[in-house]
Amino acid sequence: MSIGAAVPMIDARERVTAAIRYVQDLALPGMLHAAVVRSPVAHARVVSVDAGAAREVPGVVAVVAGDDLRAHPDLAPAPTYGPQIKDQPVVALDRVRYVGDIVALVAAETPRAAEEAAALVDVIYDELPAVFDPLSALAPGAPPIHDLRPEEEQDREGTALYFDIRPQFGTNCCNLFRLRHGDVPQRLTQADVVVEETFRTPAIQHVPMEPHVALAAWEGDRLTVHTGTQTPFNVRDMLAALFGLPPEGVRILTHTLGGSYGAKVFPRIEPQAALLARVTGRPVRLALRRDEVFLTLTRHATVITIKLGLKRDGRIVAKEVHASWDTGAYADCGPNVAQKGGFGVVGPYNIPSVAVDSACVYTNLPPAGAFRGYAVTQAAWASESMMDIAADRLGIDPLEFRRRNLLREGDTFATGETLHDVRFESCLDHAAAAIDWDGGAARDFGDGRVRAKGLALVMKGMTSPSRSEARVGVGRDGRVVLASSTVEMGQGARTVLAQLAAQELDVAYDDIRIVDPDTARTPFDNRTTSSRSTFMMGNAVTRAAVGLRQQLIALAAERLEAAPADLEVIGGAVRVAGVPESAVSFGELVRGAHRQEMTETAEFRNEGGLDPDTGQGIASSHWHQGAGAVEVEVDTFTGKVTVLHAHGAVNAGKVVNRHTAALQNVGNLVFGLGSALFEEIVYDGGQATNANLSDYLIPSFMDLPAALTHDLLEKPGADMHGVGEIALPPIPAAIGNAVARAIGTRVRELPLTPERVLRAMATTTRGGNGPGEDDG
Repeated sequence: MSIGAAVPMIDARERVTAAIRYVQDLALPGMLHAAVVRSPVAHARVVSVDAGAAREVPGVVAVVAGDDLRAHPDLAPAPTYGPQIKDQPVVALDRVRYVGDIVALVAAETPRAAEEAAALVDVIYDELPAVFDPLSALAPGAPPIHDLRPEEEQDREGTALYFDIRPQFGTNCCNLFRLRHGDVPQRLTQADVVVEETFRTPAIQHVPMEPHVALAAWEGDRLTVHTGTQTPFNVRDMLAALFGLPPEGVRILTHTLGGSYGAKVFPRIEPQAALLARVTGRPVRLALRRDEVFLTLTRHATVITIKLGLKRDGRIVAKEVHASWDTGAYADCGPNVAQKGGFGVVGPYNIPSVAVDSACVYTNLPPAGAFRGYAVTQAAWASESMMDIAADRLGIDPLEFRRRNLLREGDTFATGETLHDVRFESCLDHAAAAIDWDGGAARDFGDGRVRAKGLALVMKGMTSPSRSEARVGVGRDGRVVLASSTVEMGQGARTVLAQLAAQELDVAYDDIRIVDPDTARTPFDNRTTSSRSTFMMGNAVTRAAVGLRQQLIALAAERLEAAPADLEVIGGAVRVAGVPESAVSFGELVRGAHRQEMTETAEFRNEGGLDPDTGQGIASSHWHQGAGAVEVEVDTFTGKVTVLHAHGAVNAGKVVNRHTAALQNVGNLVFGLGSALFEEIVYDGGQATNANLSDYLIPSFMDLPAALTHDLLEKPGADMHGVGEIALPPIPAAIGNAVARAIGTRVRELPLTPERVLRAMATTTRGGNGPGEDDG
């Protein structure tokens, strides 16, 4: 069959002929269009909202602000939401907390009327002190962005619903994740060498081609939302809580996404569209402009300080980390990002003693949340840069230094869990071989050009615990139907799941009909995130297909008067093994049983969880493993960095579709390049100054390396491993390590712009002591 082959995506023709329908293409009878009134200030009390002039605009049907929710609490009985802390209001209730915060909503007959009216809403603000950096936000006397108090002290508009997280009450830290393993202070005193450095990463944007779009409609007390989301069931449950409905009172239909990369995890604009639809009694579509996308969600900016205790023989004996994750004005999934980054920053190394404090911090910037690589890119930038710094201090080849400290099969990770299917050394060796690693020494061409190589190695957890369900069926026409809530967003999930079902039923994968996620029709799935779908949903699909095959064989056994063990499934039919003329098609079996269809539903789940105070437990039931290697050229006259070769080596276990897996690796390499060299949202007083695709830089084809290569490392009998993210996180660190070798000093802050490179070189020229001396 097709497993392991590079077969085309099941919807390839629709993709290239523009036949795929996105939410933006949908329209319902009587549909209104929405626009958003946003705060121009970073932190303020909302004194008043005057919508009089806005309501006079022809075509305007409704304007909704915080006063309306207070006057009519039945519109949204619980008007704040969030995946871990309910701190984000549908519209500002009393305060705005960042430039771009939603103050009011407009619904009108046309998009133009809605935008015109939004511009006429007059809001008076009483400005408050603001803070734009996580370290400043944690400092004594910093202005409080939320009133963090224990849940039992909250009123209905306060921050509440703390799951397995630890807010630091009375501060701007909404979660402090701690990891404790061994005795770090003692090990540091026993170390021969101690090194300490601080690293920074900026907020960056996901830049999916499709912006956020949602279309909401009510029928009595039932809400239906068409939306581009990676998390249909999470959105359903949060909307149900917000509007005081049972979960089954909300239906989420998810169509193909035009990209996401984490931007469309959890509610984004669905609450606002649904509120306007409830107020007007008509369907409402809300589609954001590109500049508004920049104000909706970003990747967490970070400040990470690492202290390593080393022995002269190259062993790491202690690691101490203090990490601050800038989650912006609302927590979103930031508490979980801080946790994942907290154990991710340890890296794939066997370190006897580890202490990590990983803080998720409120600031007056746009909310930050999930982003491809989920915290590991920022963590690896710090930890893998530190590995090269430590190797240099000890005079050891960075490749050899990593090898001496690697986690291996059966080792215990810092969280206390035993690791299996460990392939870190294989990933590292393949990456090093791809660039002909020679110790990384720089080559100076004497004309301003200097070349050098760099490496990095990472591990990334998968959501644990989690659960996926799938339903596989066959109708009277004999066609196989696959229903799951895994979201197609360009990664080829439909294709991979169809291949797995086809493998068990011996049908053509592209003949299987796929049912798009619909919380009223398709089985439950935690979410399409964390590179979990091929492993989690893939196993659920396989189990369901096996169960359906057994049902079909049982029916055929009765019909053919044969033992089930003597039957085989071939080409959409069941027959006596080796007797083609005995074949009975799937459709015949269903019709003969006087049924409309036969179905089998199956579940696959994993277990896990960490103690938030010690970090002990099971961080991931399935570890993703990958290495990156690069060769760069630095123009020492201009500071420009050019990547000549980028390579990613990832543990794929068992590849289902070589084509889609390769596309994931290549896409990740490009993402890593952008994060390393170009991408940064620049803020001035909380205002994003480059919230457009002219000023915000992402890689173009002209920026790609001449050599962009990768390895999908397989192993007989291995599980399927997700590869949707793991080639990304090592690339910025590998580039940073190569640049440090090329210029003789280190830039500690991303991106590695020409200005930062030149400044680092100037610091060295003025008497710095080599790599690690520049502050970025």
